[in-house]
Order: sequence, then structure tokens, then C-alpha cells
Amino acid sequence: MKKIITLMAAFVLTTNISLAQHAQKNISGNYAKETECLGVEMDGSQTVKAWGFGNGRIDAVEQAKKTAVRDVLFKGIRSGKDECNQKPLVNEVNAQEKYEDYFNKFFADGGAYKNFISMKDETIKMGAKDRKSATDGTQYGVVVTVKRAELKKQLITDNILKQQ
Repeated sequence: MKKIITLMAAFVLTTNISLAQHAQKNISGNYAKETECLGVEMDGSQTVKAWGFGNGRIDAVEQAKKTAVRDVLFKGIRSGKDECNQKPLVNEVNAQEKYEDYFNKFFADGGAYKNFISMKDETIKMGAKDRKSATDGTQYGVVVTVKRAELKKQLITDNILKQQ
């Protein structure tokens, strides 16, 4: 009886370890990377590497651009070089929900967010390390410069931020 219980316990333990390893492989392919600071320009613009996920390259790159602006607005840039401003532009709690109509329009395809980014390196071919494929889409990393000072001025003009 003890041998049967020992064998069953060993079987269950081995099966659990095997399943856990398999599940980890699936999760890591869909992991969203954090936006990373690459540097700050003299005008306060932040150059970041952001990641986007989409059905194809064009969609994924557009999502990455939106992610870069959204992270500067609401999260701050915490990864990469320390010179990027780690504080988000919008400090108000739940501001994205409070001004939902404004930000939905702002981040719509072709929306105003495009006025606050620059992609000088857009024509550079992305390497394999900047692209990951999954069964349900593709993830791309792109280098984007977010015009933080101009973005702040616009948010003050649109009464999202208070003048300091």
C-alpha cells in the first residue's frame, strides 16, 4: 500500500512539474515588454523604445506609438536610462477614466497623439530582436521620441492639466 501511495505521489509531482514548465513556455511568448528610456533631448523630449501588439506589422507599430505616449502620460518611464522623467505628466488619479471621451479621441487611429511623437528611425529595418510572433498576432518594438513639453502644453490648453 505504501508503495502505491509513493508511486502515485511521484506521478502527480512529475506531472505537475511537466505541466508547469509547458505553461511557462506559452506565457513568455505573449509577455508585454515595458517601455524603456533611451535618452532625453535638450528640449525635454524623451526617446523611448515601446512595444505594440497587433495583427500585422503596421498595426503593431501604431500600437507601440500609442503605448509610448500613454506611458509618458499616465505611467512615467521607469525602465532603461535614469534620465527620463519617471513621473507621469498626468498625476490625477483615474484621469484616463475621468477624461475618457478626450483620451479616446486623442488615441483614436490617426488621432492627436501623432502630433506629439517623432520617429526619425522609422525607415530602419527592425531586427529579429525587435519582433516577436505569436499565434494570434505580432509584437514589435519601435524607437519613438515623445515631445513631452508640447504634450504638456496641449493638455493645459485642453484643461486636462492645470497651469503651474
